[in-house]
Amino acid sequence: MESSIHTIACNHLLILFAVVTMTGIICSKLSDILKIPDVVLFLIAGIFIGPSVLKFIDISQYQVENQLILTFGSAFILYMGGKEISLKVLKNVKISVLLLSTVGVLISAFLMQQVIGFSFKTSAMVALLAGSIIASTDPATLVPIFNQIKINRKVSQTVISESAFNDATGAILTSAVLAIMLSGKFSLQENLYELVLMIVIGLVVGLLTGVILLALVNDSPRGIFQDYTPIISIISVIIAYELSTALGGSGYMSCFIVGIVTGNKQNFKLWLSQKSYDADCHVAETLGTICRMCIFIILGSQVDLQVVGKYFVPSVISVACFMFIVRPICVLACTLIDRQAKWKKNEILFMMWVRETGVIPAALCGIVTSMNIPGKEIISSVVFMTILITLVIQGASTKFAAKKLGLLIENKPKGEENKGLV
Repeated sequence: MESSIHTIACNHLLILFAVVTMTGIICSKLSDILKIPDVVLFLIAGIFIGPSVLKFIDISQYQVENQLILTFGSAFILYMGGKEISLKVLKNVKISVLLLSTVGVLISAFLMQQVIGFSFKTSAMVALLAGSIIASTDPATLVPIFNQIKINRKVSQTVISESAFNDATGAILTSAVLAIMLSGKFSLQENLYELVLMIVIGLVVGLLTGVILLALVNDSPRGIFQDYTPIISIISVIIAYELSTALGGSGYMSCFIVGIVTGNKQNFKLWLSQKSYDADCHVAETLGTICRMCIFIILGSQVDLQVVGKYFVPSVISVACFMFIVRPICVLACTLIDRQAKWKKNEILFMMWVRETGVIPAALCGIVTSMNIPGKEIISSVVFMTILITLVIQGASTKFAAKKLGLLIENKPKGEENKGLV
């Protein structure tokens, strides 16, 4: 009897996975045709096939599996974001990236705490948790956009790097706020110490994991596992996350650092054979796509349309303030200090506009709402509307904004797009 129950549960999970992935494939194809970000369609499709409309899937019956998908999915996407970071290109904008991905996240989170608290008339901690979740941007959305739209490398690499770094910062800040809410205790000294500890352990574990495992697939006699490079890449994310978490560090930060090591392997005197490199790229891109599909479709399936309708007006007000007030303040505060980068007015304006919210906030929201945290309906509404509005409006207008601001490469004299990078 018990065996048959487990079999039925497994069958339901397999069917759920098949429905989610097939839905994701259809949405991806429609995205190519309609020329809009695929994650927008993932979200909308998730709503339709979820309990709110068609009732095809209900992930609430599988809380453990839900947490596993969201945790591993977000960790692997952070790893993918880290791989996109070019340490060489970032040489002259490192201060701006550092400030945007740390101070910028804090500015965004605390300013949005005030906005959300005022708009929703909710508690300071619920507002801060919501603000922390949406404070980071999204490399999983920005990277494909910049692959399609060729703009000034200095700007594109800064925006992509900010999004990759601030995802880790946003995840750490969310974890810290969540810990305070669950424990009911707040000590600035203690929480600051824990935050620094999480970052340091995350950095060290990520660096060691990345270098050691990359050495095992290196194109040399030491690379005894080079035929299994894609599998080692997946295992490196799991090991980095679990080891860092067990030691009290940030698993998300570790996964991101592993990605940076992998993406800049030549700096560590490590190389992959062409065969291993190609295989790793194909597997990582496929798995990353599956993770994005699952995270956004599952998030959409958990959206309660009645709750979204209930909080629609304050959510839209919050997102509008986020886009037109908070983001500009954040960018100005972090870029004007950096004299070395020599930012131009059009470059700063572009960075103010491009800040899509996506995968990591979606995953963090899914984790928080599954824990039945007080105010989860408000948090869910804010995150959902922020993702939807920023992706639809800012994502779709990126090329238009770049063209108007003269940042498209084809509008530049030859060689000028790389000015200031060497």
